[in-house]
Amino acid sequence: MNLVTLFASLLALSILPARSAEVATPSDTARFLAGLPPAADSPLAALAKEASWQEHANRFNSMFSQDDKTHLSKIREFAKAHLQTPHATMLYMFSGPDALHALAFFPDASTYVLSGLEPVGDVPQLTSLPRGTIARTLHGLETALDSLLTISFFITKNMETQLRPGPVFGTLPVIYVFLARTGKTVQETSFVNLDSAGNEIAPSASAAKGAAKGVKIVFTSGEGAKPQTLYYFSTNLANDGVKNSGFLAFCDKLGVADSFTKSASYLLHSGGFSTVRSFMLDHSATILQDDSGIPVSYFDRRKWQLQPIGRYVGPISIFGRNYQSQLADLFRKDHPIPIDFGIGYRWRTNESNLLLATRIPDQAPEPKSN
Repeated sequence: MNLVTLFASLLALSILPARSAEVATPSDTARFLAGLPPAADSPLAALAKEASWQEHANRFNSMFSQDDKTHLSKIREFAKAHLQTPHATMLYMFSGPDALHALAFFPDASTYVLSGLEPVGDVPQLTSLPRGTIARTLHGLETALDSLLTISFFITKNMETQLRPGPVFGTLPVIYVFLARTGKTVQETSFVNLDSAGNEIAPSASAAKGAAKGVKIVFTSGEGAKPQTLYYFSTNLANDGVKNSGFLAFCDKLGVADSFTKSASYLLHSGGFSTVRSFMLDHSATILQDDSGIPVSYFDRRKWQLQPIGRYVGPISIFGRNYQSQLADLFRKDHPIPIDFGIGYRWRTNESNLLLATRIPDQAPEPKSN
């Protein structure tokens, strides 16, 4: 075989679909993307034997092992010690696809609601894609997740570049990776939209402008475990955006929640996000956040107990105007709980801060009646 013929043969192989007639389960798809072996009888099993996937698996094994050792295992221990009365619903505003921290801090929630501007995206049947496309997808995931696993937050502009191209894109493949890597089994995935009243409706090309578009993932944490549900909604959380999106109406139906926010660009300091800020204060039993969340001045001390955690050294330089003198006083006077992990923009361990706000019992919000 001459070089021209050999090159043509290799090129043809790289653009051939994998095994388009076979359908992989959501669980096997999530595991494959996460660099974990799918079931032996899965149509993805053959692809998992290829060198590109083996390299991907080795990279993710190393990345996630290091992150669990230095970061996630310490968060789980913190959660066991200090987040002892979790609620059924967990809200994570401005999360993007960061299911990893949602699950680490609040592992026992029945329903997780994540939200951000990033598109939901899609994960088509991988067996129908050319092998070259699959290899590029796996590499894109490695690059996109590197910042979260290194410094605890996504760099949004990088994610837009790394996960928009191609048939596998958006937040869904990243959430799949995080679920699989935390030992979850994806049982069912469906796309949903919201109407203005916060009801789930089927996706439609004629959806109202500004309607929240999302994905609903049902997963389990082990054999015999109760199903848990994770929603991610692509929606604008600014005042004008949430006005008719149905997103807050949907969250309201879920009742009293635990809320979490980090690396949120200090948007909750702005008057342009006052609606979401007020919603969190009115509907949360606990709020765990770094200093980019709700400014401490908005917490009524007659209603909230505030526990500083870590060390507050102020925002990084590009957010310097968001320094909070009241928060600095709180950290100075109220005996912060030390932490041995980094979180947020100040991701180095000795610079990270969290604030745990717990609503005083007789000031608790009323549970939503069904």
